[in-house]
Amino acid sequence: MDKRTKEPKRIGVVGAGSWGTALANLLAIKGYTIDLWAYETEVKQDILEHRENKLFLPGVTLSDRIVPSNDLETVVKNNEIILIVVPSHTMRSVAEQMASHISKETIIITASKGIEDGTYLTMFGVLEQSLPTLDSDNLVVLSGPSFAKEVADKVPTAISIASKNIEVATHVQHIFSTDYFRVYVNDDPIGLELGGAVKNIIAIAAGFVDGMELGLNTRAAVITRGLAEIRRLGMKMGANPHTFSGLSGVGDLILTCTGDLSRNYTVGKELGQGKTIAEIQAKRRTVAEGVRNTKSVYNLAKKLGIDLPIINEVYKALYEGSTPEKAVKRLMTRPLGHETSELF
Repeated sequence: MDKRTKEPKRIGVVGAGSWGTALANLLAIKGYTIDLWAYETEVKQDILEHRENKLFLPGVTLSDRIVPSNDLETVVKNNEIILIVVPSHTMRSVAEQMASHISKETIIITASKGIEDGTYLTMFGVLEQSLPTLDSDNLVVLSGPSFAKEVADKVPTAISIASKNIEVATHVQHIFSTDYFRVYVNDDPIGLELGGAVKNIIAIAAGFVDGMELGLNTRAAVITRGLAEIRRLGMKMGANPHTFSGLSGVGDLILTCTGDLSRNYTVGKELGQGKTIAEIQAKRRTVAEGVRNTKSVYNLAKKLGIDLPIINEVYKALYEGSTPEKAVKRLMTRPLGHETSELF
């Protein structure tokens, strides 16, 4: 058996937000011992004392197999499989701290969604740069329509796993799969990541629609044309266009654009109701990923010379003082065009 694909007894999870905690608990319930790195001391103490992450995943009893720690080195060096679930803007700094504690054969799985500002790299690309000794065949992306609370409650869920090495992807597929968490394999990491990152921006636009009470027709138009923009960007960056018809594309897009559990959608909804982004962020402990990634994707599209009208309007609303009302007006009065030719 390839050393990379032997059955692990312990798995390290870096990041104890809602998604990291939910995935850690899923793996622990399957029987793995989980070393869980939490940035916040209070999260570690709550898990140790109450078996609950009261800050990020309240109301969920966590397995005794989860061993919380605030020591990143301990979590990383003890494990040959590491799942990273940190905010995209912290990925590089966390990965650089991990670099000296992993081997070439370590399998690194990213479940974080985002594009790094400035470099315009997906998390896969950030990890390739930050972990230079790692074999890139051992980098895996996990993405798909999955609210953390629902996974923690064992609601039937389907997601995708992608790697350049399909054998490694299949190995990770079997590690994560349960009777309520179905995992499909894919060989298009960039497609999975772009679907997961850019849909957050479209979800903000869908929130505009519902905040303004414009109706279901409008929301359907935003989701459909938003998918065209994701696909357009993805094809320019070398992704497989079929990936965007799958779970990490249209699946995640529909979920994030229609669910009140989506932070990105709720940010957009409050903007549509007339609140400012400063007012919205002031009452939140964490920033919705789509807010940061709007700037990254907007600048990336300019660099690549492609037109992303909905994303442009979200950028204007978040960073240039425009409004959702103006966004809708501009989008509806753009020059008329051919639907399918605009996908490419």
